[in-house]
Amino acid sequence: MKRKSEDDPATKPTKKRTSKTTNGSTQFREGLLQQAEKYQKEYTSSEPIQSYKHGVIQALLDPQLLRNVRAEVQSNLSFTPKETDIYKIHQSGDLANLDGLDDSSLKLLPSLLTLRNALYSPAFRDFLSTVTGSGPLSGKKTDMAINVYTPGCHLLCHDDVIGSRRVSYILYLTDPDRPWKCEWGGALRLYPTVVQKDKEGKEVKVPGPDSVLSIPPAFNQLSFFAVQPGESYHDVEEVFAQSSGLKHNGDEARVRMAISGWYHIPQKGENGYVKGLEESLAERSSLQQLQSSGDQFDMPSRDVHQYGGEPQETDKPPQPAGPLAEQTKDEAPLSEKDLDFLLKFIAPTYLTPDTLESVSATFGNECSICLDKFLSQRFSDALKTDIVKQEVQMLPLATSDIESQTSWRMARPPYKHRFLYKQIDSGPGNDVYKSPSEMLLNELLPSEAFRKWLQLATGLSLTSRNLTARRFRRGKDYTLATGYTQNESQLELIMAVTPSEGWAAEEEPAADDIDHHKDVDHASNLTATKSQEGMIKSSESSGVGGYIAYMAGDEAKEDTDDDQSNDGVEVPLDVSTGARASKPSAQKKSGKKADPAVYQAADDDEDDGVLFSMPAGWNSLGLVLRDKGVMRFVKYVSQQAKGDRWDILGEFGVGPSEEDDSDIDDNEVTSETEIDTDFDKSTQIDSDDESD
Repeated sequence: MKRKSEDDPATKPTKKRTSKTTNGSTQFREGLLQQAEKYQKEYTSSEPIQSYKHGVIQALLDPQLLRNVRAEVQSNLSFTPKETDIYKIHQSGDLANLDGLDDSSLKLLPSLLTLRNALYSPAFRDFLSTVTGSGPLSGKKTDMAINVYTPGCHLLCHDDVIGSRRVSYILYLTDPDRPWKCEWGGALRLYPTVVQKDKEGKEVKVPGPDSVLSIPPAFNQLSFFAVQPGESYHDVEEVFAQSSGLKHNGDEARVRMAISGWYHIPQKGENGYVKGLEESLAERSSLQQLQSSGDQFDMPSRDVHQYGGEPQETDKPPQPAGPLAEQTKDEAPLSEKDLDFLLKFIAPTYLTPDTLESVSATFGNECSICLDKFLSQRFSDALKTDIVKQEVQMLPLATSDIESQTSWRMARPPYKHRFLYKQIDSGPGNDVYKSPSEMLLNELLPSEAFRKWLQLATGLSLTSRNLTARRFRRGKDYTLATGYTQNESQLELIMAVTPSEGWAAEEEPAADDIDHHKDVDHASNLTATKSQEGMIKSSESSGVGGYIAYMAGDEAKEDTDDDQSNDGVEVPLDVSTGARASKPSAQKKSGKKADPAVYQAADDDEDDGVLFSMPAGWNSLGLVLRDKGVMRFVKYVSQQAKGDRWDILGEFGVGPSEEDDSDIDDNEVTSETEIDTDFDKSTQIDSDDESD
């Protein structure tokens, strides 16, 4: 998937208005444009081991001009808070749209217009072309926007390669009277690449999981690099909030304001224009994307285990004295041995016929469900103690140290995902598991008994499994949205075992709060006003990430994975705060009481593409039937979270159903499931049931 970059979605290149200023050299630091050879040497020698060339110029422009620009921006521009799987920022409109404003509006932004014209002046374009060796740069096709990062904002790993971009740049407009501190975050970070050979023997550059260079923001500083397919990988570090134990008297300064954009190849009629070059670059970037987007270099690799044949049926139906005593052979009941095994892990409530029937009915209609307090109290308590003990132990910072000193592995490449993971331990002598977390991953979830339970709970026939335990570290980890490409549906399981609190909002935000950043006309926002203080409050109120979301893909693009998420997948506000998630089954028209332990998907009127979402939390089991084209991601976990996010992801192959579906009238299936939920006992686990 190609992503627009730092700072992005509002930007659309356009022709710029003829300016009274024909040469912008007077706006730059005195003598700067005569020092191209000096900066060229710095640029060519800037390449760290296995990374790429980049440049940094301090004191680029007349500082008074930038102070005036800051004042105009703060007084006259609006910023729209926006969150996708790849970023969380506040965006201005496209500054190329300054040309579309009337004269009265432009009078409010004279310094901003002067700055834009200086950056795209012939003198500075020639200077930057010489420094980077990129070749001629267009003065017709301008491409820039102002983006503001407040505490919690971030931009994840990508390479900036879209269309005719040739050079990427960031000009910082941070507070000139309060220098930015490195510990505030917000740095531009560059990633190294290593050359690997694909299955056909072709060389492909793959980025490593750790950045190798961090460039903190500074007022009047320009950072830039040539855009290179499959190589110019970078991100923007989260802007960190003050620690909760300190007085909040400094966050107002932690506003990373910057103008960011791109220089493009010359357009028709400009010096340096080459017919067909833009198409050639697009073809090259598409080829590089296809080579690097395959899963052959992904970690973790899929560890799929086929189930060994159909579950064995006994000659006689088992006659357990416990929860499933009423089931018949036709219902493929769990054996007494299965029940004894499952009761070591699962709350007895979820082994009763009534609950299983309700779960199956809800899942059959919704294709997703969330089960609260799924694990038994005794096992849950032991598991929480185990995970908390692991979390308080300090992890090394570098991936190589983590993998050599601990049992964790690092997911990669970072333009797709980054998190710590473990897979089923199938080595010799590993058939006895001591810790609860090992038992959950290696004993319960892969078992034949649990497979039987899943089939009863979902009505599906399961043919294979792929299980991964994951740990998402605060301020570091995420997965970006990827579509499911197989024709056959897949059952996915999310066992949420995050022991810390504060992941979901207490209640849903008002409708006004949910919709205020949707369907915005960015050009019309250029003269609205929004204070920095307001942006900080908005950022702090919008959650700490860590939620998993399933979203409908764009049907028009579902067959081209390269294009399915150019701008990232936009996230509604109530999902980003954890207030949406899955909702308790509402009371139905039948008057029967809903079971608050059984959760179902969002209401049908919430048509925003979100099919299922689930915040990080403790002891909840999510089940989702995932079809082709459905995208899934785990939102970046903010440094502000109270702990790491822990879960186990299960992917189960689905075979042909043995049930006769011919008697099901699709017209009779409603969007809300009517469930006989006359079992209040299912929401409260009896202490006697937990005694063993």
